Amino acid sequence: MKTPLVAILRGITAKEVDIHIPILIDAGFDAIEIPLNSPDWATSIAIAVKNYGEKTLIGAGTVLDVISVDKLAKLGCRLIVTPNTNSDVIKQAIKYGMEILPGCATATEAFIAIAAGASKIKLFPSSVFGPDYIRALKSVLPPQIQVFAVGGVTPDNLAEYMQAGCVGAGLGSDLYRAGQSAEITKSKALAFIASYQNAKKN
Repeated sequence: MKTPLVAILRGITAKEVDIHIPILIDAGFDAIEIPLNSPDWATSIAIAVKNYGEKTLIGAGTVLDVISVDKLAKLGCRLIVTPNTNSDVIKQAIKYGMEILPGCATATEAFIAIAAGASKIKLFPSSVFGPDYIRALKSVLPPQIQVFAVGGVTPDNLAEYMQAGCVGAGLGSDLYRAGQSAEITKSKALAFIASYQNAKKN
């Protein structure tokens, strides 16, 4: 990812995919996640892959089992994001050549994910642990492992997480809430991109 920010579109409908994803791509996002607890997620992901798969990394979130990974591979999904640490899901995603971003909360879970083949981990929920926890976790992880902050990340605090050692973040309700207008998506997307770019400079 050139811009390692994952737009989490929880609750998006199939009719809204062509409204919001182009805005996010134009703003600078190159990773989109549609969680599997969204309505008719399979249709939404299929549309996203067909219309935007060559422009951005289209992925699925809240992936809990291997069967879901198999279904997503058939849809052309290229990114798997999980809320938990499941070695079987990680290995299956890697088998398909997908990017995998497994959710971890502790050093134990992080090392389980790494042992299964993950090169990136998602610290969730980041707002509960905070930047100091991330610094402590980073101190024991292999240096090549990339950490993404997910949960409670805003344009105002993104820089704090990056200064703590995160390469980027997954952005949920502070970027997109189900049913919001295209104008709100654009405003929030640009705010996050600007925050990321400013953090990279400092």
